[in-house]
Amino acid sequence: MMSPMNDLDVEQFWKDDTEAHKDNCFNPEAKQVAFGIRMSFECVFPELGIEGHPWSDPPPEIRAGYAKRYNDKAEQIVGKRLLREDYSASRVPFPYIKRIGEVFEGVYSIRENIEWLEGKIETPEELEALLDRVEKLDMASFIFPDNIERELKKIYEQCGQKPDSFKLDGRHIRGPVTLATSIMGVENFLLLNYDAPELVKHFSRVMGDAIFRRSRAIDEICGYNEQNKPRGFSFADDNCCLMTPEFYEEFGFPVLQKIFAYWSPEEDDPRYQHSDSAMAHLLPVLSRLKFTGVNFGPTVLFDEIRAHMPRARVDGCIAPFTFMYNDREELFAQAKRDCDMSAGRGLRGLNLGTAGSINYGSSLESMRLLMQVIQNFGRYGEHR
Repeated sequence: MMSPMNDLDVEQFWKDDTEAHKDNCFNPEAKQVAFGIRMSFECVFPELGIEGHPWSDPPPEIRAGYAKRYNDKAEQIVGKRLLREDYSASRVPFPYIKRIGEVFEGVYSIRENIEWLEGKIETPEELEALLDRVEKLDMASFIFPDNIERELKKIYEQCGQKPDSFKLDGRHIRGPVTLATSIMGVENFLLLNYDAPELVKHFSRVMGDAIFRRSRAIDEICGYNEQNKPRGFSFADDNCCLMTPEFYEEFGFPVLQKIFAYWSPEEDDPRYQHSDSAMAHLLPVLSRLKFTGVNFGPTVLFDEIRAHMPRARVDGCIAPFTFMYNDREELFAQAKRDCDMSAGRGLRGLNLGTAGSINYGSSLESMRLLMQVIQNFGRYGEHR
């Protein structure tokens, strides 16, 4: 049952939230826990009672209209316009750059509104042959269309858009375990550790090198080199939960270590991982990568993460489906739990939100409830 709460002071909440996000949510002067929820476009449909597919791509003028109506409502309920409204048709999409799954000869497809990556590798022998092909690949020639430089120049001349490594899929990538299980299948990959341990190490080396070469090629097409490159890299690796710590240290750890050494070598350079799964058993290994931000599954809670990663911002830990179903009692319980673990113990670095994506159905009223919980139970030095 929800505890009594004072009414939400929306204006004061957002003032305090701005301060809370400074210093990667470790601002020693912050008065309250940071709030990480800003909603997503798919929430527009149920909130406004619009019929239609939440993952569709309506024309820019219709999309902008939906966003404006949603923001008008959001401004009344939570005091902030949450979604972008500029969907100008003058913005030109950049040419398609082949993704890391395609480097390993996988195929991306959409089924039931979910993107899947599937490969055709089943045996150690097939994997060895694939790794040989990947090692010999001319990465830039493979991932870029032949007319890439001409197209980038034309886009800049038309609307002033410059290519950016982050926007061109060069700095956020499918993590090594999820990539491997997509290419080989879960069972085939996990058995590889028992059947061919040396091949596992070779797979890891080739994968790390392929990610490195692909992202550096994207940097170069954007005009960056080793000296002036923007810092930061992130991985999405839900399937890492399937591995033992020993297996992960052999396979996944070296990939992230190699990439972070180049793009995030300094202590405060962004190093991020999303793993929306029950992977707490990997925390001791992952802690050595010195993440500055993490988003883990709803069973991996703030206090456990903080014990292993004292300098990482924790994005979470509310279960996404609890937010999606607008279960107010459970939302209150989870948000208060997280506030108790952070503000209640004087520990900063929590960016309270969902342990995963914000899904269709999540309502503005539920967002307001979470804000109210923070203002009542997530204030440093005033915890009750």
